[in-house]
Amino acid sequence: MTRSLSLSLSALLVLGACGVGTVDPSRGDTKPGLDAETDAPPGRPATPDVDPGADTGTDADTGTDADTGDDTGTVGSPGAPVRFVALGDGGQGNSGQYAVAAAMEAVCAAKGCDFAIYLGDNIYSEGVTSVDDSQFEEKFEAPYANLAFPFYMALGNHDWGNGREGTDYQIEYTAHSEKWTMPDNYYTHTQGDVSFFVLDSQATKDGDGAPQEEWLTGELAASTSGWKIAYAHHPYISNGDHGNTGGDFGDFFDRNLCGKVDIYFAGHDHDLQWLQPVCGTEFIVSGAAAGTRDVGGSNPTLYENATKGFMWVEIVGDTMTGVFYDSEGSELFRRVVTK
Repeated sequence: MTRSLSLSLSALLVLGACGVGTVDPSRGDTKPGLDAETDAPPGRPATPDVDPGADTGTDADTGTDADTGDDTGTVGSPGAPVRFVALGDGGQGNSGQYAVAAAMEAVCAAKGCDFAIYLGDNIYSEGVTSVDDSQFEEKFEAPYANLAFPFYMALGNHDWGNGREGTDYQIEYTAHSEKWTMPDNYYTHTQGDVSFFVLDSQATKDGDGAPQEEWLTGELAASTSGWKIAYAHHPYISNGDHGNTGGDFGDFFDRNLCGKVDIYFAGHDHDLQWLQPVCGTEFIVSGAAAGTRDVGGSNPTLYENATKGFMWVEIVGDTMTGVFYDSEGSELFRRVVTK
């Protein structure tokens, strides 16, 4: 089965599952429940939402959206804007997840959203045990009930909590949902002039990256899109609680993604970060869809904030605008990138 998809926004393409090796959940921070949390992680006081304050002024902030207001095209037509939201670590069904979902609803109603990219840890704290697991309803369908667009899901370490069988159920759930879209552990989807490469960083982190690397090499070489965006759960660089992800995943990233994709989105750290570009790639962490943790590492950063929220993105031609919003729908930070 091919992992390369061209997915229409008017309907979800449903595909079956196929395996991508196994993961030993006892290694490192893959251990189920290690960073499972409610609004405040065990043993740590809750992190209050941060007053958005003023923009840092380190970006090309024009004071206006790159949104031209031209909504005449549809995603996939030449020159049409591609608009989406990026968020991760939301699968808790708590008040924080509902608040972020409500803020997304307001922003999308005002600015337009074609789809969401979901950056892993879809179901806390150990994934699901069947395709009929009630957690799908409690921690995905109900919180996002008012958002009528596809969510292109990636797998996180908590989604591997029940091993290969648990991830297969998440893939299978694609056939049971009008929004949830995960045709395989790793796959591509193309929207307009943007190709998205959805990765299973947990498998790669645990040394099972060879099949994924072979697949990714071919997909990147075949893509003719003007923009190439990769996303997965683990960040390559991060100033969050987990910090940089090295080891097998870091080596995989160095070989296959640095300078070969324009933007890399990740979650895992429960905060909002836009780090200084390195190796020719922009790095964004948006893992605050339900809760927060401390932030403050040593990687050079354009913006970081330990508050619940998400990112809204618009790509028009050679210009990408990314805007962080908090759970109240207030703008926190914006940056414009031109290729």
